[in-house]
Amino acid sequence: MSYDVAAVRSHFPALREGAAHFDGPGGSQVPDTVARAVHDTMISAVANRGTVTPAERRAEQIVADCRAALGDLLHTDPAGIVFGRSATALTYDLSRALAKTWRPGDEVVVTRLDHDSNIRPWVQAAEAVGAAVRWVDFDPATGELPVEAVAAQLSDRTRLVATTAASNLIGTRPDVAGIAEAVHEAGALYWVDGVHATAHVLVDRPGLGADFWSCSPYKFLGPHCGVVAADPALLGTLAMDKLLPSSDSVPERFELGTLPYELMAGTTAAVEFLAGLATVDSDEEGSHGAASRDRRARLTTSLAALAEHEDRLGSRLEEATRALPGVRLYSNAARRTPTLLFTVEGKDPQEVRQALADKGINAPASNFYAVECSRRLGLGDGGGVRTGLAPYTDDEDVDRLIEALTAIV
Repeated sequence: MSYDVAAVRSHFPALREGAAHFDGPGGSQVPDTVARAVHDTMISAVANRGTVTPAERRAEQIVADCRAALGDLLHTDPAGIVFGRSATALTYDLSRALAKTWRPGDEVVVTRLDHDSNIRPWVQAAEAVGAAVRWVDFDPATGELPVEAVAAQLSDRTRLVATTAASNLIGTRPDVAGIAEAVHEAGALYWVDGVHATAHVLVDRPGLGADFWSCSPYKFLGPHCGVVAADPALLGTLAMDKLLPSSDSVPERFELGTLPYELMAGTTAAVEFLAGLATVDSDEEGSHGAASRDRRARLTTSLAALAEHEDRLGSRLEEATRALPGVRLYSNAARRTPTLLFTVEGKDPQEVRQALADKGINAPASNFYAVECSRRLGLGDGGGVRTGLAPYTDDEDVDRLIEALTAIV
């Protein structure tokens, strides 16, 4: 297993601008193969999906290829892949569909660790039908969200539990499989926000026990769009508000309007790029619809190599950051993504952000829409400075950040 970060970086034109990007948790940079797939689709003849003209057939193939690629990435039946404008929009859409099955007195469980897109849609959907909302707290000192804390909020009235697979603010990776077991024992459905996790770990949706898994391709080298994966049979039980002539098939009943074919082509290319991370070279095979028969195996190998790369760099960065006087780290869970949230004593997080930006280092400061988490950590709505690693992060980037933070302190 090999990971040639220089070869990986050669596919990212944005890196030529010279910045060290630690802003991946908010959206990754895009490889040339993804941009080319979007470009090629937009200059090709594409029409509404069908089987008569070449343009129609091209649209059908783009959709099929994208569902297959995401199916391989998430270990999900391609017929259960729902494509949308964003993970937030899809969560709102499906929360309303699921709420049609709830009654007054039913209960929905959310956590304070989550991004607000996995909280507010459920809170608002529950309120609309008279269902109750139960909250799960995490430990602000350790960042942990124990299975027991979730289980304590379950009852025979629980209809849905929503948790993250990885906190976008502090990186905590809860025991999704353990939570799923408790949720299913209570007879409820389990919605997992995998937006932050999917960029760093190999996902096995059914193996983890997630009834629904949401993610955003632009967090894992793709274009701006959103995805929800579920068992097609489960999706078939949900009624979706839609236009009268639009398809009632699954997953089409959940995809409102014409699909963005160019973004779907870009997403396919992003999954292919991820599958080739361990063997990246100048060959563009896979960016234009290569056979996917071994793609899951290639993803397994490549994401294992990526995890090893990110663990090494993340350990270097964390050790150096913890050693700096006046720096407080809030990312403390035993299992985490390579994501650090910190503050510097006597300095506003935005001041630190600006000082890093002045040195060509992109590390933003905010609550990053995880406002409940930020408040629970005692940071109010302001949050802290967040650094996150991506497939193109290298030792020089980490050296630059450590040097800059040392100077700021």
